[in-house]
Order: sequence, then C-alpha cells, then structure tokens
Amino acid sequence: MTLGIILIGLIVILILVGIGVYVSSSSERNMMEERLGKYLEQGQPAQSGRDDKSSTLLTEWVNRRVEKSSWGDNLSRSLARADLKFKPGEFIAFVVIVAVTLGGLAWFLGGTDPTAKLVSAVIGFVMGVALPIFYVRSQQGRRLSKFNNQLGDMLNLMVNGLRAGYSTMQAMEAISKELPAPINEEFRRVVQEMQLGISMDKALDNLLRRIPSEDLDFVITAIDVQREVGGPLAEILDTIAFTIRERVRIKGEIRVMTSQVRASGSILSGIPFAIFILIWFINQEYMMEFFNNPLCGGIAIGVGIIMIIIGYAIMMKIADIEV
Repeated sequence: MTLGIILIGLIVILILVGIGVYVSSSSERNMMEERLGKYLEQGQPAQSGRDDKSSTLLTEWVNRRVEKSSWGDNLSRSLARADLKFKPGEFIAFVVIVAVTLGGLAWFLGGTDPTAKLVSAVIGFVMGVALPIFYVRSQQGRRLSKFNNQLGDMLNLMVNGLRAGYSTMQAMEAISKELPAPINEEFRRVVQEMQLGISMDKALDNLLRRIPSEDLDFVITAIDVQREVGGPLAEILDTIAFTIRERVRIKGEIRVMTSQVRASGSILSGIPFAIFILIWFINQEYMMEFFNNPLCGGIAIGVGIIMIIIGYAIMMKIADIEV
C-alpha cells in the first residue's frame, strides 16, 4: 500500500513536470516569434534568444545531448514539419514523462502477480512512447495535406502579384498576409529569414525542409531557375499552378475511392492490439498463458505482430496510387 502511494506521488510529479515543460516551451517560443515579428515589421530592436532561467535543468541537459547526436537533426525536422513548439530535448523529456506515467499506472493496475505487473508496465510504457510519436506523424500529415491544398491559391496570388509589378519577395509577403494557415505561417518565416539577411535560395530550402511537398519542390525549382537564367516567372508559375490544381483534384478523387481500404487497414490492424490490451486488464489469468510458456507464447505473439504489419503494409500499398 505504501509503495502504491509513493508510485502515485511520483506519477503526479512527472505529470506536473511535463505540463511545465510544455507550457514553458510553447509560451517562450510564441513570445520569441511575436518579438521577432514586431522587429521585422516595425524596425524595433530585436530581443533574441530565450530565457534560460525559465527552462528546467533537465530539458537543457537533454537538449545539449540531443543536439550533439546524429538523429537530433531528424527529430528537429519532424517537429518543425508538425509545427510543434518543442526543442528535440524537450520532446524527448515529454515522451519519457508520458511513458513513465502510463507505465506506472499500468503497473499499479496490473494485479498482484509480479510477472503480470511487469508485463503491464511494459505495455503502458510502450503506449506512452508510441502515442506522442503517432501524434507528431499525424500532425505532419494533416499539415502537409492542408499546405498542398492551399498551394494552387498561393500560386494564383503570387502570379497576380508578379504581373502587377511586385518583386518575388513582395509577392511572398502578400501571401503571408492574405492566405490562411499553414501556408501563410511558412511564407512569413521565409520573408522574415530574408529580411534578416538569409538568401532567398537558403530560405526556400528551409521551407522545403519544413514542408516536404513534391508540388512545392516544383515551385521552388522554377523560382531558382528563373533567378539564375531569367525568364517570365509569372507565366511559369501559372503553368505550374494549373498542373498542381489538376493533381490536387485527381488526388482528392483517388483519396475518396481508396478511403475504405485505408480505413479498413487501420481498423483491422488496430483491433488485435486493442483486444489484447483490453483482455489483459480484464482477465489476466487467461492472457498469462502466453507468458507461462515463453517459447510458444513469444512465437505466437511475434508471428501475429508480423502478420498484422504485413497485412497493413499490403493494404496501404494498394491504396497508394501515384499521380
């Protein structure tokens, strides 16, 4: 009983630390972006950097270690594509907190058998790691889809601006003011980077790094080529805009026709895991048969997971039609 109370106290502390990390990171980033925006628009002095005193020692230590690692850049790119106001170290700390919290709760609810408690803790820990990663990937997909759908309107506005006598940078600035999120946010960052002295090529490369869109790659390539060799950029972008609008229309039709396959693959692949976890916490004696004989139980679980993954991959491959 005493151990359970101590565990609950630790879980509450971890939750509070996680909330503090999230609020600290989001508020500081929003304040920094607001100050940067005022500087760029009104010419006021920049107040760069973030308040190190408000950051926890844990997240700063993790940030330093992650920045030195080879996969820290990939994690930073993923967070940027999902538009999450986290540093890589802060996200790792958040994932660890969620995983330990869910693992502790699962251990507390795992019954009295030590093996059952251990398995429950592992299930909770894996869920705690998987849920934030799944959320980041989901946000990436949604944001990329919204950006691609807005790309045709962006090109129309840019073409009209260029024909009216705007420069390329002025046309991008008009996009950042006239169109909705997320495309206006991304082009606002491009304009801010150029105003701070970064070349247009580098700023557009950073945009493509945040938004890995094939259609956007066509647009950036056209702008780079036009800046190198010259030519009517408005006419080129007008042609690309027509092509992109047709691709978006065809992709929408394909998405509707393949939505049943995608939904079936996701639901059928998730049901076995959901049933396993549900039955585990309802009737552990029944599910412990998998672990009483580790060899046979491990083989059965392993084969089942492999078959689920193969089935899901095949169904997604059927629904993935290139345009």
